[in-house]
Amino acid sequence: MRVGLWTVAAVAVLSGTLSASEESRRLRARAFELAYNLDYDEATREMEAAIRADPWDAAAERGLAVIPWLLISFTRGAVTVDDYLGSISKQNVALRQPPADLAQRFQRHSARALQLAEADVARRPRDPEALYQLGAAVGLQATYVATVEGRVLGAFRSARRAYDAHEQVLEMAPARKDAGLVVGTYRYIVSAMSFPVRMMAYAAGFGGDRDRGLRMIEEAAASNTEAAADARFALVLLYNRDGRFPDALRVLGELQKAFPRNRILWLEAGATALRAGRAAEAEQYLSEGVKRLAADRRPRMFGEEALWLHKRGAALLALNRLDEAAADLTRGATLEARRWVAGRTQAELGKLADLRQDRATARAHFQRALTMAQEDNDPTGAAAARRWLNTPYRRP
Repeated sequence: MRVGLWTVAAVAVLSGTLSASEESRRLRARAFELAYNLDYDEATREMEAAIRADPWDAAAERGLAVIPWLLISFTRGAVTVDDYLGSISKQNVALRQPPADLAQRFQRHSARALQLAEADVARRPRDPEALYQLGAAVGLQATYVATVEGRVLGAFRSARRAYDAHEQVLEMAPARKDAGLVVGTYRYIVSAMSFPVRMMAYAAGFGGDRDRGLRMIEEAAASNTEAAADARFALVLLYNRDGRFPDALRVLGELQKAFPRNRILWLEAGATALRAGRAAEAEQYLSEGVKRLAADRRPRMFGEEALWLHKRGAALLALNRLDEAAADLTRGATLEARRWVAGRTQAELGKLADLRQDRATARAHFQRALTMAQEDNDPTGAAAARRWLNTPYRRP
């Protein structure tokens, strides 16, 4: 099972509809809007204000844990769909220890969120909102263990507790589509596991059924709840996994309108269009995104510029705009990057050399691409490089 699916689980527990004060609810919603626009410092300040407005708001405490989790992924450069399509393993995603301050912030606020949620359930054991809050708190902890610490099996106990709590919510309040997001997410995750792990998950009490899980997430995305945006982010990944690229692009368009300062959404749209074989559309998204990147003074994720240039270079190569492709790919190859990105950039340079009838240079690029892919446990990149190592690349 690829750890990236647990990112979908995290998306499913970012927000909730609890009995917090209206002021805390308003500030919390604003904080998540800022976080999804990559304005993390402002989001933190708003979430802290939500807690001051209501110190018993477990959702706000959970929000203060979500933000450092997002920042950890951002600083690792592990926030894109490519990381979680199954071609990059859990060892690749868990690149290094997270910054100590961010890890401490996550642990402090996630523990406080769980403490508040458990106390609320103790007072109101049959209340759907209290159970929702409990499931969201333990679900976030499960996601952190899987995505940051790389311990997928170690997250099972908390994940099961989250799943059970939100199934209870649905039994008592079937109209709660936000709880359906959590349950649907875990159903999809279980369906994507290897057979032995899937059997273990069934034995532990999880339900499967990929189609039912996806349908529940879609219903959450269409709902008028705080979880709707979270569900749309989940759908971008899942539609890409399932090869439903037009659907993924549709959802990305909705997210771009909702969060126009999130430049990564243009990167994802370009990457999705590339997977769909729509190179001209991909180049448009990526060129717009590169302009946004150049004008954006906020922090960049690790290896971000190299990733943009890799994607746009690949689109330009597919469009036979070889000189422009060469400029992007050559520049990208000199920049700090995730190892798998550097490897796939070398593969594109190999294709470019073959199209220019320079087989010796092409082989050298493909060999470097293969080495980098193997070092970073990127089987998709390795297979592509190996394919063209001894057979010249030709345009399809």
